[in-house]
Amino acid sequence: MKRLSGFILIALLIGSLASSCGSSDSKNRSSDTESVRLPDTLRVGTLYSALSYFIYRGEPMGYDYDLVEQFGADKGVAIDLVVAQSLPSLLAMLDSGTIDLAAYEIPITAEYRDRVIPAGPENVTTQVLVQPKNSDSTAVHDVTELVGREVYVEKGSKYEYRLENLNEELGGGIKIHTVDQDTLITEDMIEMVSNGQIPMTVVDSDIAKINKTYYNALDITMEISYPQRSSWGVSPKTPWLADTINAWIKTAEYQRENEQVFKRYFELSKAPYSGDLRISGGKISKYDDLFKKYAGEIGWDWRLLASQGFAESRFNPNAVSWAGARGVMQIMPRTANAYGLSRKNMANPEASIRTATKIIKDLDKSLSKRVPDDNERKKFVLAAYNSGLAHVLDAIALAKKYGKDPTVWFGNVAETMLWKSNPKYYNDPVVKYGYSRGGETTSYVNKIMNYYDQSRRQVPA
Repeated sequence: MKRLSGFILIALLIGSLASSCGSSDSKNRSSDTESVRLPDTLRVGTLYSALSYFIYRGEPMGYDYDLVEQFGADKGVAIDLVVAQSLPSLLAMLDSGTIDLAAYEIPITAEYRDRVIPAGPENVTTQVLVQPKNSDSTAVHDVTELVGREVYVEKGSKYEYRLENLNEELGGGIKIHTVDQDTLITEDMIEMVSNGQIPMTVVDSDIAKINKTYYNALDITMEISYPQRSSWGVSPKTPWLADTINAWIKTAEYQRENEQVFKRYFELSKAPYSGDLRISGGKISKYDDLFKKYAGEIGWDWRLLASQGFAESRFNPNAVSWAGARGVMQIMPRTANAYGLSRKNMANPEASIRTATKIIKDLDKSLSKRVPDDNERKKFVLAAYNSGLAHVLDAIALAKKYGKDPTVWFGNVAETMLWKSNPKYYNDPVVKYGYSRGGETTSYVNKIMNYYDQSRRQVPA
């Protein structure tokens, strides 16, 4: 993904209008912009996605979300965010005046020219080949080397169409395998490339870049399509707003914020802590006494709480995640503040473990009526600790709708949690909180339960 901060030069809206409408119109717009004030509240629309907007551990996040919030802060205006279910519905909201700004990657094409004025940070993507980091003898470095290779893509997707066209250009030979989108989606297929289940796939470069932060052993450098430009958009009725946003992205404040936000989403590793739990001398960690002390307050086996601590941070009190979670139990800043844990104490092991048990207690209470079995509910609580309670409630709602047992995790709600990364399901009417990286949550629960099984075998209660 390429942005203003040194990745591309942005073709500013004022310049494009000057070339098509004449310099006098540009001067008039500049004059108009100076006389128009931003409203006290800016109505912003977006879509749920791994790039633009999502909720993680109860906190709103996303590349576009963070930048539009910074725009509001810099300009002294409140941001009233609404989420549309699709790009057509987002554009309809812009057409009707329901929103002032669409903070989502809208393609800059003739199709949208009469409905949207591009504004703000510009994104340039290509379709790229996702393949393992191989030796030069096995890696694909040129599209001609795809002949005879197997490539897996989503059925009916733009990636399939691009590969078919490329195959025709090359005279045939690419072995294209299509996968039903109900079964697997882009994120799943990238993971499958990473773990060797399929040899390669094709996705947009920004999606590839954000997923590489989860799976570092991938090569995403080979482009197989022409670039596609996209940006935020405003209505043609409010060109002054586009000018205001375009002026903002040239400021030093924006440059600093964009550099930090870009690093957060597209560079910092998001791979969860992994590895074997090494138990020695009947001890799980040097914090065993703390886990014993506070696990009793929530009725948990202390070995389960310790297993969770290992999964969160490998017992590192100074651990800081890409999202800002800190400490042994990786507590998010906003959550820490809500539970009275100061920022300076987030690295204190006892304070972190004590606060985590308070969070767990509240999650358990919220889920008690939905999952009556105490032992089964622990899996739901772990999932909610990882992704946020909202996404677990969505997964329960999906389980009810699609005939699965909403009170059982494995094989039931764990499966519908996986669906939360699929637009078909996170846009379902019963889902209230949109996109979530469900595979991360199910893996988290699996990992902790495996650590717990090991702890019970090797460490006395």
